Amino acid sequence: MSYSYKHPRPAVAVDCVIFGFDHREESAELQTLCVKRNIEPFKEKWALPGGFMRGNETLDEAAARELKEETGVEKVYIEQLYTFSAPDRDPRERVISVSYFALVNLEKHFLQAGTDAGAAQWFSVNKLPSLAFDHRTIVKTALDRLRGKVRYQPVGFELLPDEFTLSELQTLYETILERTFDKRNFRKKIDSFGLLVETGGMRRGKPHRAAKLYRFDSRRYKALEKHGFLFEL
Repeated sequence: MSYSYKHPRPAVAVDCVIFGFDHREESAELQTLCVKRNIEPFKEKWALPGGFMRGNETLDEAAARELKEETGVEKVYIEQLYTFSAPDRDPRERVISVSYFALVNLEKHFLQAGTDAGAAQWFSVNKLPSLAFDHRTIVKTALDRLRGKVRYQPVGFELLPDEFTLSELQTLYETILERTFDKRNFRKKIDSFGLLVETGGMRRGKPHRAAKLYRFDSRRYKALEKHGFLFEL
């Protein structure tokens, strides 16, 4: 038996907020990846990577495809964020956007603009250009989610190189949360989790100064999580 429906059928799109972290001591900042649109509406305006969901794919599949097509980014931490459904959010037609946010290691992912994006560029979350549609609101929502999530899950490590110093780790959390941690207390807290492993390497920066390199032990975290372990800053 076939069925027909007379009610409106809005289009469904996905939009992705991609966060990266520049961990260099002199310029540490949280960044968001934007693409320059090649098509109307908002041609030549900066926007979040995204597009319409196809009829044969899930929302998660659509988000992963759009990320790869528009920016070259793939196989990263990504999760569904929020649904934006204001009737006038898109001038073309009624479009419901299901947003996602992703975390990437800037040293691992080479950017490339896709077919409907004229360019792809990282911007500081504090210095975003004018964005198309309601994308500035989506970025703010994603930033609020990230700031809440890093307090109780170790997702921040997704933004760091595989090997990092304790100073880089502290700078990451201070940048995201916009607060300053006491160095001694922060390191004591992190050390109490037992989730960092010394790699034996050293980061050499200023003369006569070198810092130990660590890596995050994700296998140990997953094992501890099964027994009720809480990562809480």
